[in-house]
Amino acid sequence: PEGFMTGTNAVLGGGGFHHVAVRVADFDAAVKFYADVLGFSPKVAWGDLGKRAVMLDTGKGDYLEVFEGGTTPPPSGGTILHYAVRCVDVDSVIEAARSRGCEVTVEPKDVTIQNRDFPLPVRIAFFTGPAGEQIELFRNDLT
Repeated sequence: PEGFMTGTNAVLGGGGFHHVAVRVADFDAAVKFYADVLGFSPKVAWGDLGKRAVMLDTGKGDYLEVFEGGTTPPPSGGTILHYAVRCVDVDSVIEAARSRGCEVTVEPKDVTIQNRDFPLPVRIAFFTGPAGEQIELFRNDLT
């Protein structure tokens, strides 16, 4: 989309972090904290009680994705699930990661997030980075 990829990263087609995902034990309290204390605002929300999720805009189109279902204390490794980078051509970048020996954990696929107000089609893929981190390639026309 026009204006969506405004960065300078030629490999990703713009670049920048799209979101970092966390899993929390108290979903409502966490969302309230991020809104009240940090000023993040809900952009996309989906799921049913026990499996809710929301993308909170941090203020410039970078998001914190909050998932319900965490534990207190968090498991070893913490609460961060993955980070996502904006990517125009998910398929070619996942092939570049694979060719460098990265394990692809989710092949490129189209998914529709059932947002509360409207469906949000996205194209995603996941791979394991060099430090064992989970990296998501993320493309959509809204966020």
